[in-house]
Order: sequence, then C-alpha cells, then structure tokens
Amino acid sequence: MAAFRAALELGADAIELDVRLSRDGVPMVHHNWYTDEAATPPVPIYSLTALQLRREKVTDPRVELSRRHPIPTLEEVLKEFAGKIWLEIEMKGPEPEAASRVASAVGEFRGAWSRMEVTSFHPTLLTVIHELCPGIATAFLFPMSESWMRLDVVAYAALHGARLSKADAVHLSPNQLSEEVVATIRSGGVEVHAHAVNDEPAMTLAMRLGVPWICSDAAKEALAFRGRPTRS
Repeated sequence: MAAFRAALELGADAIELDVRLSRDGVPMVHHNWYTDEAATPPVPIYSLTALQLRREKVTDPRVELSRRHPIPTLEEVLKEFAGKIWLEIEMKGPEPEAASRVASAVGEFRGAWSRMEVTSFHPTLLTVIHELCPGIATAFLFPMSESWMRLDVVAYAALHGARLSKADAVHLSPNQLSEEVVATIRSGGVEVHAHAVNDEPAMTLAMRLGVPWICSDAAKEALAFRGRPTRS
C-alpha cells in the first residue's frame, strides 16, 4: 500500500498489482509465491488464510526500508485507489476460482472499470473475467521468449494467445517488440502493450512503435522521459 500511495503522489498514470488467493479463497495482493523469500522455510501464500496473511509483514527494500508492511486484500486496494488512478490487476492464478474471486471484488467498483485493466498469463482466467465483467479491459501477458523463438513466432503466438483469452491487448517485453510484430498483432484486432520497459532504449522503442501502455519498474525515469519535448 505504501508503494501504491507513493505512485499516486509521484503522478503515475497507473499502478500494477498481483493477486494470489489465500487458503480460504480471498484475493490477496502479493507478487511472490511466498510471503517472505528469505524465511526458513518460506511460507506459500496459498497455505495461509486471509486473516493469517494480514498478520504477516513484508519488507520491500525500495520502499521505506525501516518498515514492514502488511499484505493487503484486493478489496482494500480497490477501496483506496479505484477511480483515483488506473489499476492494472494481474491474476496470478493458477486456481480456476481466481477469476471469479477477482470478478466479485471488482464488481463492487463498476464505476471505476473504465480505469482498470485485468491481466494474466492464463487465458482461461481472462475468458472468465470477460464473461463476468463485460466491458472491463483485459490483456494477455505473453511469456518471455524461449531461446529458439524468433519474432515471427512471437507475433503469431502472442496474437492467438490474446484471441484465445478474448483479450483487448497483449503485453510483450521490449525484446519482443518490432514494427512487424506490432503490425501483425494489430492487424488481428489486438492492441500491443509492453511490460518491463525499464530503461531509455526500451522507452524509446515503445514510443517509436506507438505502444499506448507501458509498465515500468522505473516510474520516475519513465515520467521524466515522457515529459521531455517531442523529438523528431
């Protein structure tokens, strides 16, 4: 929550967050499989109830080093931020119930759907969101390319992964972007977004290709890049 508040204060357009289900099926906002990767032994999110997870504390070295933060529920995040800033909600899965639980949570904030995008690497979860929350934007997260994979296969697989997901867009990493890739995917009626756009060359490439939505771990640098005078 501290990181999301910092993003809002910084002037970011959106915040990206990851959702995993607790043992009792509550959508919790946490990126990793484990509550604390350094713990011995590490404890998986799915092994604890929502109440137990709320008592857990996590440390993010990038945010307020001296503090440990509780793991929030998706409902808590929505109550504070829905409608104030764009939300990109990634369903981590892999539980089949993940989509319906997320749909139930965002259903209480229908008025803010125009400023939400739900994403996942799992096409099935996105098709359920498409059915339960018609009108909310969705995007298929395309995996990192394998060593043998050329950009022609990236374009083809990403387009059809998005079609299979009934998604509006597909997210690619910078090394998967090219004019041909973007043109191929858009010709199939799917928009291209980009994630892990964390340095100036990647930002320049995304801008040159007209990618309308990027995710970056370098928020300050991305905002500064966007604020520069337009270059020819």
